Formats: sequence, structure tokens, C-alpha cells
Amino acid sequence: MATHLEASLQRDIDLIRKKILEMSGRCESALRDVLTAFVEGNRQLAYLVILRDQHIDELERQVDRLCMEFLVRQQPVAKHLRLAYTAFKINGELERIGDYAESIARQVLKLNHAELNISFERFQESCDLATRMLHDATRSFVDENEQLAVETMKVEEQIDALRRQTDAELVAMSQEGRIPVESLTPLMTISRRFERTSDQAKNICGQVRYMCTGEYLRHQGAEVFRVLFVDAHHGVASRMAEAIAESLEFDRVHFSSAGVDPREPDPRLETALAEAGVAFRAGPVRSLDQVPNLDHHQVIVALDHTARAAFPGPPSKTVTFEWSVPDVGVAQTPGEGSGPVLKNLRDYLETHIKDLVAAIMGEQ
Repeated sequence: MATHLEASLQRDIDLIRKKILEMSGRCESALRDVLTAFVEGNRQLAYLVILRDQHIDELERQVDRLCMEFLVRQQPVAKHLRLAYTAFKINGELERIGDYAESIARQVLKLNHAELNISFERFQESCDLATRMLHDATRSFVDENEQLAVETMKVEEQIDALRRQTDAELVAMSQEGRIPVESLTPLMTISRRFERTSDQAKNICGQVRYMCTGEYLRHQGAEVFRVLFVDAHHGVASRMAEAIAESLEFDRVHFSSAGVDPREPDPRLETALAEAGVAFRAGPVRSLDQVPNLDHHQVIVALDHTARAAFPGPPSKTVTFEWSVPDVGVAQTPGEGSGPVLKNLRDYLETHIKDLVAAIMGEQ
């Protein structure tokens, strides 16, 4: 009887692994095909990637059903229970990677390749690394290989660096008129989606480590909590908020800022911050498209009504706030006699930032 139960258990596990491998293989194929469609301007192949995403979605439903049946039929404990839980989580990560490939394909359809004169080398390297990460992450699950998962996670930093280099080059080319302005957002979205694929692969590795060790590493407090401040022009309010927040030196909370329609920073800003003993590090203006890992931010704060454009659409786990910043219109318009306005803005931001971070730290 024991042998029969063990054989039944192993059959169910093997079937789950087989479906996860199949789903991962389809995601890898989608990534390779969408890269080809992008490099060659092959619109037919881009359409095919979009249409094939339904097969990945169907596999996700199959894996969910298999895992539920496994839990009900086998009533697993310990490592086998962790395997079923890990399979559930990996299933979701793979489905999201399929969505990223579909998203890239849709961006390819927006591009006019006849007007593009760019090198695809960094895109190709990012895709190759992300696809290899995905393959190794899935293999670490099937083989229950924690060491392979650990080594695979390290590759994600290379892809992050590639994404930053790619974005900087694309912005420079757009400013120099070497690529059409309307191509910038699709190109940067493609770069971001390859980078996000590596994030999902890293998540899979984290789940594998949990399956192998029983320690849920993502909940050990090592993650950075990201907060983004957004206003109309990245000229006063958002920069001030970032400078104030950084000066408070909160552990494990990273702050950044951007504008919907970026312009040069207001010269009054450095003086207004210096009066409060806050250092102002003047940096380049930043649009939403230039924010690294925009969809990684746990909190986005809009400092005027136009900044709500930064809020992600549903479904999203990002928490959004719109602060009623005092006299923000005056504060963002250069002119005489605005010192008290900037002081009020500074005091308002400092109070609200302290309260927000206190809540974040309490939640963590």
C-alpha cells in the first residue's frame, strides 16, 4: 500500500513538473520570437507572439488545476507541500513573462522600422540573458537544485545594468533627433519588459530556495521599499520631496522623483532647501519613461493632478496617493515673493513624508 501511495505521489509531482517545463518552454520561445520580430521588423511574427499567448494562459489554468488536485488528493506535508506552493507561485511568474512577451510584440507593431537607425545589440544581450535566466530558474525547480537557483539570481544585476545603459542611449538619441520622438516610449518599454522578465526569473529562483530550505527569503526584510514622487515638470515639488526624504536617511526605503512634462529645475529650489539644512543634488530632469523599474515602486505619490498619469492601471499592487500640496501652482512658477510659499511646501512635504515612512516601516 505504501508503495502504491508513493508511486501516485510521484506521478502527480512529475506531471506538475512536466507542465511547468512546457509552460517555461513556451515563454522562452515567445521571448526569442519577439526579439526576432523586433530586430527584423517582422510584424507577422509579432502578431503570432500575441496570438500564442493564449496557449500560455491555458497552461497556467492547467497547472493551477493540477496543483489543487494534488493538494486535495495527496494532502502533502513538509517538502511536498512546499513544492505544490512553489509550483503555484512559479506558475504565476511564468504567465506574467508570457504577458511581457506579448507586450513587447505590441510595442513592435507601434514602431516604424524604416525610421529606426539603432543598434539592437543591447536588446539582444538583455533578451539572451533573461531567456537563459528563465531556463535555468525553471530547471532549478525541476531538479530541486538550490545552488543553481542561487547562481541564476546573480545574472539579474547584469540585465539591470544593460537596461540603464539602453535607456540612457535611447534618450540621448531622441534628444539628438536620431530616432523619432514617438519611437522612444515603445523602445524603452521593450527594454523594460526584458528587464522585468529577469525579475520574474529571479522570483522563481527565490521560490525554489524556499522549496528546498523552507526559509521564505523574500520576507526577511532585505528588500528595498521604493517611493516615487511625481509632479508636472520635475522642477520644484517632486525634487524637493526627494531631497527631503533622502535627508531623513530612512533605512531600506529608496526615494526618487520625476515629472510628467519635465523642464529644467527651478533655481530657487537649492536656496529653499539650504535654509532647512537639506542638501540639493542637482540632477538631470527625468520623465516617467526614464524612471528605472517604474513598476517596481510600491508607492507613487502625485503632487498635483497631472501627476496622476503616473498611477498604474488595474490590476496593480502599487499604492498611490495624491497629496494636496499647498500653493503648488505658485511654487512651480518662478517669480518674486515666493519664499514663504516654498517654505510652506517644504514643511508640508517633510511632515507627510515622515508620516508615510513611519507607516511603511510599521507595515514591514
